[in-house]
Amino acid sequence: MTERMEADEMRYLLMICTEESAIGALSPEEGAAMLARYAAFGEEMAGRGVLLGGERLRPTTDATTVRVRDDEVLVADGPFAETKEQVGGYYLVDCQDLDEAIEIASRIPGARHGTIEVRPIWER
Repeated sequence: MTERMEADEMRYLLMICTEESAIGALSPEEGAAMLARYAAFGEEMAGRGVLLGGERLRPTTDATTVRVRDDEVLVADGPFAETKEQVGGYYLVDCQDLDEAIEIASRIPGARHGTIEVRPIWER
């Protein structure tokens, strides 16, 4: 937890869900511009003291799924479900409340062409 976090604050996972095919279709210039927008977002949120972490994820073609059925470990290539949008990255933030988490999520560049799922984290 950060020094900023107080007893009434919560951590949220902001999952960036976009269509991988659309991201892959960007020109090099468009891709560079998008990465610059993400870098600016990260710098701004770090400056606000709300950013705990975040990463870009490899594509779903690099994913492995694990299930256990009747004590047998089943491993498969690829994503866990067929969906229009895939989780492409995430940010972990600490916020005063859900309203602040939503405000931050709305500033993530991926919100302009995809979906940001805001999920509170169970605190111990």
